[in-house]
Amino acid sequence: MKAIKPIVILLFLVLSSCSSVSVYSDYEKSIDFSQYKTYAFHKKGIEKVQISEFDKKRILNAIDVELSKKGMTKSDTPDLLVNIFTQEREQIDVNQYYAGWGYGWGYGWGYGWNPYYWGGYPYVSTSTEGTLYIDLIDAKKNELVWEGEGVGYLTQDRSKKEALINEFVAKILMQYPPVKK
Repeated sequence: MKAIKPIVILLFLVLSSCSSVSVYSDYEKSIDFSQYKTYAFHKKGIEKVQISEFDKKRILNAIDVELSKKGMTKSDTPDLLVNIFTQEREQIDVNQYYAGWGYGWGYGWGYGWNPYYWGGYPYVSTSTEGTLYIDLIDAKKNELVWEGEGVGYLTQDRSKKEALINEFVAKILMQYPPVKK
């Protein structure tokens, strides 16, 4: 029985290291986060986010799901205001593909010139790296108390977009409330 625990922990670590989203968070150290039970979205801040309305809805729905899992409820008089911010950056990767090198058998001997032998050909790919910030603001003090950040590669494939957004939000909010050491 004791041997099973290390195997389960190792499996969890391996699977979580394959994740496509890296997350970070920061928070005000002097805050008691157990006081926050309700939330609402910061409409003015969310209106400024420059992404599609569909993606905004996907993100806000995912935040609703994750905060409700933590026992929080939406309210007209919230303890916390939730704001989001996004950034994206285009990544360009250039790789050299080598088909081989050196001498070869053929008709006669000699050094032939072949671009595949002496340098290959370049392979260029692009991807978009996106960052999602989720800010939690104390509604009474109007001060930022917690911020989570998720960084990962985005997709334009509509069938995968919702799952990716859910993964971003779930992994970011997994770090809320912070565990004080």
